[in-house]
Amino acid sequence: MQSAPAMSKFTVTANLLTLSRIVFAPVVAFLVLQENPSWLTFALTWILGITDRIDGDLARKSGPTKAGAFLDTLADKILLLFLGYALVSQGAFFWLPMTIIAIREVGMMVYRSYWQRYGLSLPARPSGKYKAVVQGLAIVAAMFPPFGGDHIAIDIMLWIAVAFTVVSALQYIVDGQKALKDKL
Repeated sequence: MQSAPAMSKFTVTANLLTLSRIVFAPVVAFLVLQENPSWLTFALTWILGITDRIDGDLARKSGPTKAGAFLDTLADKILLLFLGYALVSQGAFFWLPMTIIAIREVGMMVYRSYWQRYGLSLPARPSGKYKAVVQGLAIVAAMFPPFGGDHIAIDIMLWIAVAFTVVSALQYIVDGQKALKDKL
């Protein structure tokens, strides 16, 4: 029987940071529901966003794992959806663009998981990373106290995030079809 490979301290730390995003996403969303915008929710959201960067850097030092990659993606989606819908509830976001984003995020996780079971991997694309940054900026802008209710700027940022979201989804679908043809 083969033993599991030892995890490095970088892998363990990266996974703990990722798990912290999963644990604290509902906490920050609850705080958003209590008072938004506030400097506390703004700062906590930035801190959670920074953990995404740090855990990625640590994972690259030790070599990314499938479990870590899955957890990182899951944590990103949980944070995005909890905060996004808390902002919808507060009236900072309109429900339609947030729902388009949510459908894409959940749909792409299912799509990638489906093809992964058949041995096809859809690696992250630069457009997916840009999409995540634009989504994060829209959320942070809606929580930034000096913007406090500038719905026009926030709506524009959110719709730009939707455009990035849809384009990156279409690219992943095309990649999946190409990977399937290449495998057959």
